Amino acid sequence: PIGGYVKVSASGQFCLIDDEGKERCIPEGEKASLKPMHPTSVEGVDDMIRLGDLSEAGLLRNLLVRHKQGSIYTYVGSVLVAMNPYQMLPIYTAEQVDLYHRRKLGELPPHIFAIADSCYYNMRRKNRNQCCIISGESGAGKTESTKLILQFLAAVSGQHSWVEQQIIQANPVLEAFGNAKTIRNDNSSRFGKYVEIFFNKEGAIEGAHMEQYLLEKSRVCHQAPQERNYHIFYCMLSGMPSDHKKTLSLGDASQFKYLSEGNCLTCDGRDDTEEFGRIRSALKILTFSDRDCWEIFKLLAAILHMGNIDFQSTIMNNMDSSDVMSSSHFSVTAKLLEVDDAVLEKSLTHRSFMTNREIVTKPLSSEKAIHTRDAFAKAIYGRLFVWMFTKINSAIHKPQTDKPTYTRKSIGLLDIFGFENFRQNSFEQLCINYANEHLQQFFVRHIFKLEQDEYSKEGISWKHIAFNDNQKILDLLAVKPLNILALIDEESTFPKGTDATMLNKMNKEHNGNKLYMSSKSNHGMQFGVKHFAGTVYYDCEGFLEKNRDSLSMDIMELFKKSSNKMLKLIFEKDTNTNSISTLSGQFRHSLDSLMKALSLCQPFFIRCFKPNDKKMPMVFNRELCMQQLRYSGMLETIKIRKLGYPIRHTFRDFLQRYRVLLKTPAANCCAAICRAMIRDEEDWKIGKAKVFLRDHHDSFLELEREQELYRKALIIQRVMLAHKDRANFVKKRRAALVLQKNWRGHRDRRDFCKVSYAGTSKQGFARLQAKVRSRQLHTEYMRRRAAAITLQTQTRGYLARKDLKHKKDAVILLQAQTRGLLARKTLKKMKTDVSVQWNRADFLVFSTFCRMFCLAFLTAQEKEAQERTALELQQRLEELLRKNEEAAKSQVKDDEEMVENIFGFLPSAIVGQEGPAPEGFEVRVTFTREKEEKEKDKESDEFSFSKFASLYFQGSSSHSHIQQRLRQPLLYHEDEGDALASACLTVWWIILRFMGDLPEPKQERASAIADPIQMNLGQRQARRLSNLVGLDQVNKQDTRKHTFTLTRCSAYTVPSVPMLATYDRPMTPLEKLHIIVGYAIVRQDIRDEIYCQILKQLTANKNPKSTNRGWILLSICLGIFPPTDRLTKYLQSFIHYGPSEYSSYCSERLRRTLANGERSEPPCWVELQNKKPITVAVSLMDGRSITLTLDSARTSAEMCNSIIQKINLQDSYGFSLYVAMYEKIWSLGSGGQHVLDTVSICEQDEKRQGREEQHAPWRLYFRKEIFTPWHDCSSDQVSTELIYRQIIHGLKSGDYQSDKEDDYVQLAAKHYYVQHGSESSMETTEKIVRECVSLTLIENKSMVKLMQMIHSAHTQGPYINSSKPAYEVKAETVEYAREKWPIYFSKFYEAQIVSGPSVPQDQFVVVVNWKGVFFQDVTEAAFLQLSYPELKAVKGRELVELVNMFISGLKKRSVYAVATQDLIRQGASFTDPTLLNYRRGDVLFMIKDGEYSSEEGWIKARNERTNQTGAVSLDAIRILPMLTRDSKEGGRGKGGAKEKLWANSKEPLKQPLLRSLQGNSELCHLACDYYPVKHVRTPIDLTNQIFGPATAHVELRDEIYCQIMKQMSNNSHGLSMERGWQLLWLCCGLFPPSQLLLRFAQRFLESRPREPLASNCLQRMQAIIEGRKLPPHQVEVDAIQNNSTQIFHKVHFPNDTSELFEVTSTTRIKDLCRNIAKDLQLSSSDGYSLFVKTSTKVSDYFFDNLRQLTDVIKKGKKVKEAAPTIAPYLVLFMRKLWFNVIPGKDLTADLNFHFPQELPKYLRGYHSVSKEDMISLAGLLLRIQVDTDKSQFVMIPRMLKDLVPADQQKLMTADDWKKHIINAYNKQAGITVDEAKLQFLKMISQWPTFGCVFFEVKQTSEKSYPSVITLSVSKQGVSIINPKTKEVLAMHLFSKITSWSSGNTYFHLTIGSLVQGNTLLCETSMGYRISDLLSSYKDMYLNEIPKVRKSRRINI
Repeated sequence: PIGGYVKVSASGQFCLIDDEGKERCIPEGEKASLKPMHPTSVEGVDDMIRLGDLSEAGLLRNLLVRHKQGSIYTYVGSVLVAMNPYQMLPIYTAEQVDLYHRRKLGELPPHIFAIADSCYYNMRRKNRNQCCIISGESGAGKTESTKLILQFLAAVSGQHSWVEQQIIQANPVLEAFGNAKTIRNDNSSRFGKYVEIFFNKEGAIEGAHMEQYLLEKSRVCHQAPQERNYHIFYCMLSGMPSDHKKTLSLGDASQFKYLSEGNCLTCDGRDDTEEFGRIRSALKILTFSDRDCWEIFKLLAAILHMGNIDFQSTIMNNMDSSDVMSSSHFSVTAKLLEVDDAVLEKSLTHRSFMTNREIVTKPLSSEKAIHTRDAFAKAIYGRLFVWMFTKINSAIHKPQTDKPTYTRKSIGLLDIFGFENFRQNSFEQLCINYANEHLQQFFVRHIFKLEQDEYSKEGISWKHIAFNDNQKILDLLAVKPLNILALIDEESTFPKGTDATMLNKMNKEHNGNKLYMSSKSNHGMQFGVKHFAGTVYYDCEGFLEKNRDSLSMDIMELFKKSSNKMLKLIFEKDTNTNSISTLSGQFRHSLDSLMKALSLCQPFFIRCFKPNDKKMPMVFNRELCMQQLRYSGMLETIKIRKLGYPIRHTFRDFLQRYRVLLKTPAANCCAAICRAMIRDEEDWKIGKAKVFLRDHHDSFLELEREQELYRKALIIQRVMLAHKDRANFVKKRRAALVLQKNWRGHRDRRDFCKVSYAGTSKQGFARLQAKVRSRQLHTEYMRRRAAAITLQTQTRGYLARKDLKHKKDAVILLQAQTRGLLARKTLKKMKTDVSVQWNRADFLVFSTFCRMFCLAFLTAQEKEAQERTALELQQRLEELLRKNEEAAKSQVKDDEEMVENIFGFLPSAIVGQEGPAPEGFEVRVTFTREKEEKEKDKESDEFSFSKFASLYFQGSSSHSHIQQRLRQPLLYHEDEGDALASACLTVWWIILRFMGDLPEPKQERASAIADPIQMNLGQRQARRLSNLVGLDQVNKQDTRKHTFTLTRCSAYTVPSVPMLATYDRPMTPLEKLHIIVGYAIVRQDIRDEIYCQILKQLTANKNPKSTNRGWILLSICLGIFPPTDRLTKYLQSFIHYGPSEYSSYCSERLRRTLANGERSEPPCWVELQNKKPITVAVSLMDGRSITLTLDSARTSAEMCNSIIQKINLQDSYGFSLYVAMYEKIWSLGSGGQHVLDTVSICEQDEKRQGREEQHAPWRLYFRKEIFTPWHDCSSDQVSTELIYRQIIHGLKSGDYQSDKEDDYVQLAAKHYYVQHGSESSMETTEKIVRECVSLTLIENKSMVKLMQMIHSAHTQGPYINSSKPAYEVKAETVEYAREKWPIYFSKFYEAQIVSGPSVPQDQFVVVVNWKGVFFQDVTEAAFLQLSYPELKAVKGRELVELVNMFISGLKKRSVYAVATQDLIRQGASFTDPTLLNYRRGDVLFMIKDGEYSSEEGWIKARNERTNQTGAVSLDAIRILPMLTRDSKEGGRGKGGAKEKLWANSKEPLKQPLLRSLQGNSELCHLACDYYPVKHVRTPIDLTNQIFGPATAHVELRDEIYCQIMKQMSNNSHGLSMERGWQLLWLCCGLFPPSQLLLRFAQRFLESRPREPLASNCLQRMQAIIEGRKLPPHQVEVDAIQNNSTQIFHKVHFPNDTSELFEVTSTTRIKDLCRNIAKDLQLSSSDGYSLFVKTSTKVSDYFFDNLRQLTDVIKKGKKVKEAAPTIAPYLVLFMRKLWFNVIPGKDLTADLNFHFPQELPKYLRGYHSVSKEDMISLAGLLLRIQVDTDKSQFVMIPRMLKDLVPADQQKLMTADDWKKHIINAYNKQAGITVDEAKLQFLKMISQWPTFGCVFFEVKQTSEKSYPSVITLSVSKQGVSIINPKTKEVLAMHLFSKITSWSSGNTYFHLTIGSLVQGNTLLCETSMGYRISDLLSSYKDMYLNEIPKVRKSRRINI
């Protein structure tokens, strides 16, 4: 049926004008066939559900009418029918995007943007993934629809992020490589893709992922007539530069067979040259480098050349073979593929097979060679396409930014090939149509099957609607056994399988199926399938070859031999895997994954129709459209959408969302809402668990809900405004009453005064008052005067006494200074070698003068005594001077001998050869042949020093010996400061002097600068070393739990002062050696420099003495510090080729130093005296002595291991090496401490005491340092014996102290028994007393008394009458000492507190022993003790290893545990005798009887509280690191009191306080981390850890409030309460509590009015409306720590001024801008903004913005605890948006903002300005610079850069500029500086570029523009300016700008429609600023221009 209009003629004849405009007469017989058209079909409807005529004709006419009207979109409910217009329509602009955003489906005319917005809205509202399935025939517009949805989603996301642009720009690349021109479509997608776009919680795009399906690779080699190959080939040949094409040997497209087979080289409406530019820009955006692009084009060119390779048939060994015909294309192909010609030829003309035993190769005929060539080309293109897809995915797929608990949602877009039916259909069409069958089934299942099943399930009365189900077609193709695709796969696996055998199998299997049609003839190679869209016949030829999709072994071998990295990369997977899978199998697997993903989403359907096959606009083919309507099932879809209920809500969701529409309470709320709002009861149904609605009622209910919410909001506003106004009225009324009261009082007092002084009766009273008052004042004056006189008297006396004391102190000070001067001069004389002696006469004169001066103030007796003392002092000083001079001479001689004799085998040095000998006097060393050969080998060595010097030396420094000072260090150093360079050059100077290459200074120069190196070497000696033995303090027990951080101070400090003055004096070789080594110890960064300097002086050094000294210096350095890895190999090589007498020794020293690490002290005297290892004796505590060897790298661990092996010690843990000297003894441990470092310390300490270091009396001991908690004395008798002897020795020496005398007596009695058994005599007792009792105790107690006590204890003791072995008594003694004196068997660590609780002192000692961890102050008093079960976290270097070892060992041996959660099973159903019931905190006794295996996670235990036994999960308990039960361990325990969850507690939380969090494992873990807070270094780290998760998870905010208030309840600790209030203050400014907790939190604060912060916290809690996004800023934390609740921040202005403004935690950016504008008296704050110097992106909250911009994590560097560092920043307040700016309107803004912001733009030359204007402006600027000071005119040439634009200064000479500027200046006489600034602004405000922000960028996307352009952003839009000519090339208004985005180095701008808009790609690092400025201007216009909309969505 055809629609039309009936026209009746005058004669009564009926004429019909049909829809196509044709007129026809209707005979009388056919009048009955005319039927009236339904009114809804006359003009057409937007939604075909509303059609009254639900017939095919009605549907078709509706589409026809709308097509003629230009409306290409039509709804079928929520399904969109899109008709391809084949022309550009103006309906895809940015205005259309804004129009359809946030509008309901059906509110506006149908549009694809409405479907996209519905997807986006439903994803955010329902929190569910969405998908949009776009289906239709080829050429129906699916690809364009996909692009439009993508661009719409990017636009509404509103972020203008770079990833959005990358997602959009992926389309041009994929279209170029995957689309081609076909007969039906000029841009046909020859592959399918599924794009999944990911959104974060705020709805912004943050990434995407793409999947591709079945690229049509056959098109690379063959095209049908009038079809083209893929677009990229033609674009490359048209758009590539000629030089690049020449490199690739490319020409025109007609020259290549692969491009000309279809006889179609161009495509109408497509400019290949322009498209190539777009593709290159898109590749840049997608992070394809220029190298990647070039490699891609090389492979594409290779494919084109490969297609031109021809083959010539030949015969070889009676077999058909072929040869490659000679052509340039073959050689070019081999060159581009980077393979040999022979390899390529063999791979194309031969094929190899793998047999059972060998590989067989046979030649190919020319026809098969062509097939191989085509397969090769297709494989390259296919793999390249897949690799590009992977590369694009890596660029657009970004990691999730939200917290892991939030799963980001996505919208999927399916753009897959449409149904295809060509004249000749092959394997690709079968796969494509199979995919379309799947999509049709998905549509049918979702629209018909699931919906009708839902009605049946919910009990809705429903009449079944019949529909076409294509499930049987899917069964035929791929579901049932022996389906078509399965048969194709099966035949593909047979080596001899052919297309014919495959067809025979299919005909035999499916011949009886109605949907399958076999070939019409027996010899035909076709079969047919009745698809849902029609019958398609497929040609079987080539099916198996395409399905196998495999390459020959020869081709694969070619890939391996190729040097082309890109070729290897794309075939990497093929060469590494041997699995063989068919193409159809891969396609089916991908399709199954796709359908599974779609089934998890809420789908939207877009059915694309094409109106005609000729691709012509405004042509409607009725037959074609009717065919598409039928097979798409549109009629059935309309019926089910019209009669059905597609909108469904569960009762709970429906009531929760639409409860506001419920007018009155009702029993059945859902039905009541529907009944009240929807009139027709047929439009809604109530099921068993859901509410069913018609399609249009969802939008209706949403509209009603929004209107009702709006009404309710008005009511709330009305009430709140009334409350506010009433409060304001009450306040004003109260103020009025106060004013009235005060005015009345004032009036009455005034009247009284008038009455009092006006009448006579009152005058006497007034006079009397005056007299009394004057008398009182006089008395008070006299009293105060007397007091003042007294005060003056006392003050003057005090001042006189003070003056006298001052003079006396001056006399004493003068005496002290005089004596000090004498002493210093004496000391100076002792250190110098100057022959001039002290002039004693001068000394006597000076001392006499001093004595006379001093005696002037002394009495006679004092004077006589002073003179006598002075004479004696003078005599002693003279004697001391003489002795010191002799000692100094001998010391110098000893030092020289020590250094010279360090190697006994060196040649003897000749005295007097400090410097170099004169030429001719030096003894030259003759090189032997062996040495010459060694030198040759050395030069050819890979790691020779000369090569190192050429690589790393800077400047012109050589590697050979010189005798002069360096001007710069040899090596380049990152820290090129003056201090480092000075240090390097100083070391060089000392090395030259040490080696004798420079002479010593003649005399010492006076200098007051001390030697920092020597100071550093000496400072360490006075410190108290760790691990001191002999600590005597009482341990005080404390159960508080704290965590401390151990810090170790470095050994040296880097010298920061110049030291040349200190060393410019004669020095001994030992002094020089200590200086060189000292520098290496202090400055690790110059160690390589020192080695290089030594090696340089040893290279080509012809002075034997200098060489010998150099090798001595090198050997000493090798034993102290190692070189870096960079120098090590070169140094080893240098030593290897050195003199034989040095090389082996130095190599061994280097090896040992590299193995054991660097030394921390200079070489000691002992090691300088011996070349061979030193022999030392180590004393054992049992009296034995062990002799060991000691070298420079020997460590305490090596020494201890040697001792342990020698004495066969089994239980060796805890034994350490000790050093003793005088009364000191300290531990070296058993680790990496160098022994000789300690010896060096001892020697330096001896030297500092004024004694010689070689006589330092140090000794080594082997002692027990620490016990393990599980120490067993019976395990090793040797160990017990040594410890026992150590205890006896300690008792004797007084090291071990006890409070009770009886302890000493009992130990002595045991020793008595051990030594002498049961023998008893007083002589023996006396001997025992002398052996084990200290002298102090003997002196305090008499010897006789002690002998009696010990003798009595021995005779009455338990051992004398027993036969107990002696070793058991020794074990008891050891165990007693272990229990009694744990502090004496401990490790000590110096520590300082960085953060944490308050402690008595910042510096303290951490003591670790077998009992736990103790904290001691400097008085050795323990202020905190923690046992191992109390430890929660340990941090430190050595400490953490020790404590963790103890804890892990205790846990292995422990049988005690505590329950961390409740497990209570009650009732019969839960009774399980094998499981143990327990509560959190119960102590459990573990029974390790082997019944349960701990590896399985279970253990048997007994509950100490209930005494029950059962199985316990190891995950539910915490094993206590303890061996015995302690009463204070174990939490609640048996009979324990019930825990108060609301009160302060020191126990950590095992679960959150709030029940709402206990079900969420992730949030539960975060909540328990708050309490107690893990140890961190700084307060900001603490606040980050506490508040960080809560700012990200709203659910945790109440938990934070509860935990803080819990710790502040029943808390008597002052410091804890203070910090609790500080935390609560910060918390109240970050986020408010929930409504449920709000009143309790307010009551908590109101109940504590005495607390200073309580009221402030309450105000902050009420002020914060919504939570902040980031934890507190450093400024906030610092402020509250200083008890300051006011925070002021400095804000800078463009005129170089700044002011302080108060900011709070709740201050927003806009509020601060308003405050600043108000303070500066600006007319308005609009257009102004805050800037941070690091960025311009500003968030809502001020402190959140500062944190986001200034918290910089140093990536790539190791930062302690990963602490964020606060980057320096400046907060600026400037004008950002230049609208409504009229100079003179706001003078403050003009002077402070407009002028200082516009002046730099003018001077940089951004404006186009005439010469006359420049001169006038220069005159104004000169007046601003100099005001009226004309003397500055001479400086005008130098001031030109501040007066004239930079690019115009060469327009005239400087003198001409000066003359014109002075003339302009004089013409403007009489104006002030401010008036000049205003006049400057008025002149430039006339220019179109006034107020613009300029950006210089580089562009490559538009050929008509220069490569470098200037972008200017103003209130009108974006202008493109030529920077050289200042010409405006283009101006784009904001309304024409569709989208923009910015990346790290790019900015992208799209102008015009979303379909064919112009794009501008710019390279710039300021893209983020351009994007932010555009967003600000656009937001401004959106706010300024009112938009009247009927409704807006409110997401609640």
